[in-house]
Amino acid sequence: MLEVDLLIVGAGPAGLYGAYYAGFRRMSTAVVDALPEPGGQVTALYPEKTIFDVAGFPAIRGRDLVGNLLDQAAPFHPRYILGEVASELTTRPDGSLVVRTDAGTTVHTQAVIITGGIGEFRPRPLPDGDAWLGRGLSYFVPRLAEHTDLDVLIVGGGDSAFDWALHLQPLARSVTVVHRRDRFRAHEHTVSQVSDLGVPILTFTEVADLRGADRLEQVLLRHSRTGEERLLPAQSVIAALGFTADLGPLAGWGLTVSKRHVPVDRRMATNLPRVYAAGDIADYAGKVRLISVGFGEVALAVNNAAVAINPDTHLFPGHSSDPH
Repeated sequence: MLEVDLLIVGAGPAGLYGAYYAGFRRMSTAVVDALPEPGGQVTALYPEKTIFDVAGFPAIRGRDLVGNLLDQAAPFHPRYILGEVASELTTRPDGSLVVRTDAGTTVHTQAVIITGGIGEFRPRPLPDGDAWLGRGLSYFVPRLAEHTDLDVLIVGGGDSAFDWALHLQPLARSVTVVHRRDRFRAHEHTVSQVSDLGVPILTFTEVADLRGADRLEQVLLRHSRTGEERLLPAQSVIAALGFTADLGPLAGWGLTVSKRHVPVDRRMATNLPRVYAAGDIADYAGKVRLISVGFGEVALAVNNAAVAINPDTHLFPGHSSDPH
């Protein structure tokens, strides 16, 4: 059993900043997330997009923001439990909490902060594709360089699909986009940019089969209207089919829930003792869902959790620039 002072559920920007702030408050921390990479929606949906509303950064790529947050928390050695869902919560007689994941990991903690954005966040699977995960199939692109000199097939018609096509085209041997319709959810300007680069965009087309030995080598495509099939070389398939989000097992914890959000008070406390929420999942009158707001909320949650754990401690920890 892992023993920590604080467990953060959600490894998006708010959760990662919470890991730093808990360390600043001398609390040991673990962070659990259903996705296999830290960064939440930023990593999964727009790692290469520029974000303009993070304080102190006139502009910063999503991937760089996540990297900076990880670096900021690193001196305090948070434990990351990735690719696992926080599934069960129980309270011990002394008020401490035990959280179990769907993979069997057990965490004994003094408090929990839920920063899970819009809840459990999982990619929509490519039909019959899971056997190729880690062998050529992926659902998001945290590192562009891993696709250098590969034939890349991107499946989807949303912003993520065309953003990745735009950024991978200079690195990959070839990039092809396939979509089951002839209309795209992606911004029209981005679609035009990808087309102008000479990237083939195959509409009314679906993946019929993935082929290869130890790793992916070819993809069989089928035109949904004519039935015509074509075989393309592909060592990488990126299934940008969107994500599903719901509260998942959190809904069974006994939390008060309103329209997939968790109401909190001014301390960021939920209805459950020693359980707090911050970021997009937290709700209160006047709530504005921005990354910058989530940073402030998780700092509030950490400071109030510190007092709940040890009533003799101070709510205000001092400034980080103060000598310690």
